[in-house]
Amino acid sequence: MADGVESTGDTLEAAVRLSLVPGVGPRTRKTLLECLGSAEAVFDAAPSVLRQVPGVGPKLVRAISDARSNIDVAAEMELCRENDIALIADADDRYPKLLGQIHDPPGILYVKGEIIPADGLAIAIVGTRHSTQYGLQQAERLAAGLARAGLTIVSGLARGIDAAAHRSALQAGGRTLAVLGSGLLNIYPPEHRELSRQVIEHGALISEMSPHSPPASGAFPQRNRIVTGLSMGVIVVEAALRSGALISAEHAMQQGREVFAVPGRVDSRASHGCHRLLREGAKLVESVDDVLEELGPLFASTTSNDGREVRHPAELQLNDQEQAVLDAIQKEATSIDQVVSVSGLPIHRVLSTISVLEMRRLVRRISGNQVSRY
Repeated sequence: MADGVESTGDTLEAAVRLSLVPGVGPRTRKTLLECLGSAEAVFDAAPSVLRQVPGVGPKLVRAISDARSNIDVAAEMELCRENDIALIADADDRYPKLLGQIHDPPGILYVKGEIIPADGLAIAIVGTRHSTQYGLQQAERLAAGLARAGLTIVSGLARGIDAAAHRSALQAGGRTLAVLGSGLLNIYPPEHRELSRQVIEHGALISEMSPHSPPASGAFPQRNRIVTGLSMGVIVVEAALRSGALISAEHAMQQGREVFAVPGRVDSRASHGCHRLLREGAKLVESVDDVLEELGPLFASTTSNDGREVRHPAELQLNDQEQAVLDAIQKEATSIDQVVSVSGLPIHRVLSTISVLEMRRLVRRISGNQVSRY
């Protein structure tokens, strides 16, 4: 076996072992890696060195020191192979770039299905498990419309709003990612096993927990940071004032992601959380366009399902003429005459289309006869 392959395998094995050490959560893991450089270095470090890492006490030092003998990483990796579960470390090229930007990303993702580049264009839809018929209808309508526009729908496979968002995205022919608060071989809630199989076929199930891990109340807030971390923004459809969906909104704000909320009946307890978010500055959502127009330029271009390079989510809604004009405009100053020449469209259509693209914040005028992309 080539050295590079051995090195990659050794790195993955150490990363998986570190993720399985009791007491090493995402923040402690990040501190350990910042201080010691790599997962291998963490396990090679002497107890006296580990004790100098902020937040690492005697109990955790013992757990790390004993990990080589106490944690059977080979069995964990074999279990994943037998069940078609991919282990994706944060250093892997397959690791979602958006998720890697948050301050406490998972070191290891367990993935059943496939995460593809187009999933960089993702929006989370979350809400209460105790949804009303109105809430279900709004989740279904928004998930279907955004999926048809080319966005991947991310949610948590929970009852209520989450399940409605996943199902509607699938029915619209789109992609969806489900982030679990349990292991991938312990689907929760159990009645969503069939839904989980459909998600695998048209997206992926994702967890940071070992495959047989049971659902635990403390795991769901942690799960929520991954839901929002995978997404450009989060839409809260229905949420009571004490709700996991509001935790998701808080994660999104901390991660610098857009927060959207769907208004509901003023006398509905299920809408009180959304109304609070709106009072605090969340973007009101009535339609798919409200979402696409609000999302800013991507931090890095990504590839849509049809293979186009996309720099801004609003591009997903362009017609052929608008796309032709946009493709003719560079990030540098581009003359109107050049846009006419490259697009092959008459001047009056180019000018009217540029006005539309300006309103959608895809291009800007530099002078009377020059434009550029954002």
